[in-house]
Amino acid sequence: MASTLPLLALRTFVEVGQRGTMKATAEALNITSGAVSQQIRLLEDRLGFALFVRERQGLRLTEAGAKVHPTLLQAFQQIESAIQDLQQEQAKKVITISTVATFAASWLVPRLGHFNQLYPEIEVRVEATSSIVDLRRDRVDIAIRHGLGHYPDLEAIPLIAPVLVPVASPDLLDHEKIITPADCLNYPLLHDIDRADWSLWLSAHGVDRDPRVLRGSCFEDDFLLIRAAEAGQGLALVPIEYAQTEILAGRLVQVLDKPWPARFAYYIVTQPDVSEREELRLFVTWLLKQADSQFK
Repeated sequence: MASTLPLLALRTFVEVGQRGTMKATAEALNITSGAVSQQIRLLEDRLGFALFVRERQGLRLTEAGAKVHPTLLQAFQQIESAIQDLQQEQAKKVITISTVATFAASWLVPRLGHFNQLYPEIEVRVEATSSIVDLRRDRVDIAIRHGLGHYPDLEAIPLIAPVLVPVASPDLLDHEKIITPADCLNYPLLHDIDRADWSLWLSAHGVDRDPRVLRGSCFEDDFLLIRAAEAGQGLALVPIEYAQTEILAGRLVQVLDKPWPARFAYYIVTQPDVSEREELRLFVTWLLKQADSQFK
């Protein structure tokens, strides 16, 4: 017996074993009854024994045929299932989004359920990282980044400009009240990584430059700033949306009602051909509508 059996003959054997007649098998496989008979004869010749008993009503499996038929039937069912899974995977529309953890947790992820309801056929994968990504090399479709919008050879669409407010632990404020922006300088100031926002915020509120603005630790992530403020380490200047949960729970307080837009904004960063993929175009449009509705 040859080491490799003909696949079509095996498939024909499985179908005849299920259906019991040449005619029914021919219709299922879209071939002629003569071709069915030829494939069965080929397989039996290769095996060296009969697989069917020819009867007036059709074909009946021999003892040997009945022994191997369930295994081969299961094998072909598994092949069909694997092919269907592959086709479904290829047909699925997947979008990979890269953004910083703070933005993902506080703004993007809570809204994604709405997008999933609108477009259930599109799968959104969110990667939370503050590292610089190469949209082509890293297989990222859309990056949402906080910056000035300078991204060479890429499309940068303004999304939202967070409003910064000073927050602190209630325990930190027990010994001295904050009445004016200048009073913030009496406390350690917790900074973002470039230590720029406090200077700009104080300047916007008419406070002259002061060396005390440089005091305090700096953190790469706004959530780390919030945790440090909760721990009473100083005042943090953060987007109000990021601290809402802590403020409502009483773990933080907004020390002054003097918001000021950050000099940086969040941008949707894509490759120039984003409109060529419908799922990306739909997601970008949805993002912009979400941002627009937030400020209405």
